[in-house]
Parts: sequence; structure tokens; C-alpha cells
Amino acid sequence: MIFAVWIPLLMPLLAVPAARRLAESLPPRAAAWLLTGCAVALAGCTTAALGLLLTAGALRLPPVAALGHLSLPLLGDDPALSVPAAGAAAGLLTACALAAAHRARRHHVELRTARLATGPHPATGDLCVLPDSAPDAYALPGRPGRVVVTAGMLRALPPDEREALFAHERAHLAGRHHLFLLTVALAAVCHPLLRSLRAPLAYALERWADESAASRVGDRRVTARAIGRAALAARPTAASPRPRTVLAATTGPIPRRVAALLAPAPAPAPPLRTAALARRLIATALLACVTFSAAAALDAAADLHEMVEVAQG
Repeated sequence: MIFAVWIPLLMPLLAVPAARRLAESLPPRAAAWLLTGCAVALAGCTTAALGLLLTAGALRLPPVAALGHLSLPLLGDDPALSVPAAGAAAGLLTACALAAAHRARRHHVELRTARLATGPHPATGDLCVLPDSAPDAYALPGRPGRVVVTAGMLRALPPDEREALFAHERAHLAGRHHLFLLTVALAAVCHPLLRSLRAPLAYALERWADESAASRVGDRRVTARAIGRAALAARPTAASPRPRTVLAATTGPIPRRVAALLAPAPAPAPPLRTAALARRLIATALLACVTFSAAAALDAAADLHEMVEVAQG
């Protein structure tokens, strides 16, 4: 058990780069689901491995062994390794739990503060206009979700580009994209390597909203101009109620997003064999990493259960 339990802690070294590479070749919606699912799976395996390390070491303590009617000589593994590893696992699990609670609370407080700040201002449907001269716009989730835009942003865009901007922010609300970011942020507290999934996820979510907006307004060039012009005009101030956790059309790698919208649609043609083969290989490697990590955690759990049964006679 002591060897298998380390595999989930090391597997993100291979799985995270594979997930980032595979996400680059997928449509935005599929890339967002892939990155989020990968983060959740790897974080779950990491947490399970730390829990197994903690349990295996705790069983070596005489009070715990007596409570479970365990014979210490019959317990496997070296106590000189399992007990210190259990102490380290306990510290890491505690730190992860506190960090996750702090992150979730901060997310809730920021959204509540933003809703209180925008509440007194008039709203037309899901659109809330703030009398602020600094151009800004963002999607504020909640019940109901709102598209928050300042008077400065409305003056900066012509009517057709305003509609494209509103469609982009409404796509964030309809897809509940803030939950994708929150999920990966919570998963990242379980393993430091998972933090590198947040940037490609944010990009995939913005591209998802870009494509939804382009489909809604029926003009990709207008959508591209709206995003570019809004990004050039946006100047959120220190007093702005925009939370750090919300999504906005003016964030992320704007030139890359605009170029993707302006790129001509590829002519229907069979995919290159080399590109398709590379994509399949990366997907297979990622699936193998996640599967191997989960299998190692299950194997370690089975070994621990067998060890307890032997120690109980």
C-alpha cells in the first residue's frame, strides 16, 4: 500500500501537461469540460491518497489500534515511514480544507458584495446599467444573473457591438461558467500542479462565450470588433464592484480571441492523419494517467483494508 499510495500524488506531473495540450485542439466547450473534469479527478485521487496515508499511520498509534482491536505486530508497512507520512498527510489535508473553505467563502462574499453594490441601480430584464464613466462590463451570476455594464461602456460601443457584448456576457450566465472556474480553483488547493489548468480554462470559457455571441448575433466580425473595442476601452477602477471571480469579455488574451473569431472557417476536408494521431495519443495518455491514478488509490485502499483484517485476526 505504501508504494501505490504515492502514485496519485505524482500523476499530475504527466496528466496536467497532457490535459493542457489536448484542450488546445478541442472546441471551447469540450476543452472547458475536459479541463474541469481532469482537475476534479486528479484532486479527488490526491485527497484519497492523503487520506489513506493518514489512516495507515494513525492505525500504528496504540490508542487507535486498541480502539480497533488491532495487533500492532501484524500491521504491515514500516512504522518509521508510515507514522511521519501520516503526520505530513494530516497537515496537508488540514491546509487543503482551510484553503478550500477560504476560497469558497471569498467567492461568496465577493459575489454578494457586487450584488449589493449593483442592487440600487435600475435593471431592464437581466441588464443592469451603472452610472460610471469608466467603461466596464461583466457577467454577475446569482438569482437572477445579471449583465452589468457601465454608462462609459455603452458610450464606447455602437449598438450592434453592444448586442454582441451583451450576448457574450449572457453566454457566461447561461453556461454557469463561474462554477467551472470555482471548481478548478477548489481542486487546485489539493495539488499545486492543478493551478496551471486555470489559465487555459479561463481562455476556453471566454472562447465558448465568444462563439455563443457570434452565433447569437449572426456576425463574427461584429463580435470580434465588440470584444476588441471593449477591451481597449475597459478601465475597471479600484472602486469598481466587479469581483475578481466573475467573467468578462474584456479579460484574457484578447488578440488571440479576436484572431480566432476572424479566422476563416476551414473548408471541409479529412483531418490530417498526423494531427489526428497526435490528438488520439494525447487523449489516450491523459485517460491512462487519470485511470492509473484512480486505480492506484483503489489498490492502496484495498491493501489497507486487507491489512486491517489481518491485524484483527
